[in-house]
Amino acid sequence: MATRSTVRKIVHPYIEHKADTCGGRAIVRGTRIEVSLIAWHYKQGRTVDEILQGYPHLTPAQVHDAFSYYFDHQPEIEEEIRLSQDHEYWMKQYPPSRPRG
Repeated sequence: MATRSTVRKIVHPYIEHKADTCGGRAIVRGTRIEVSLIAWHYKQGRTVDEILQGYPHLTPAQVHDAFSYYFDHQPEIEEEIRLSQDHEYWMKQYPPSRPRG
């Protein structure tokens, strides 16, 4: 008997992408908090409770869903974390304005 593999789409109820918010990157629904920011805190060794202290408007479920999304999309989120710390990248994206006068 042949078996059929089934691909299931993982649903992340607390995560969304909005083209006009945070450049379309994954964010916690209803906020401007990027999943990559939550993942960065996780990688720094912070616990859910510690993250919630810094972002008291989030719920534990939202933070856990951000972790889940991070693990389901790790290469994408790791690249966002890397770029967020790349000074040269940001200088090219938003060069300093020249003083007028």
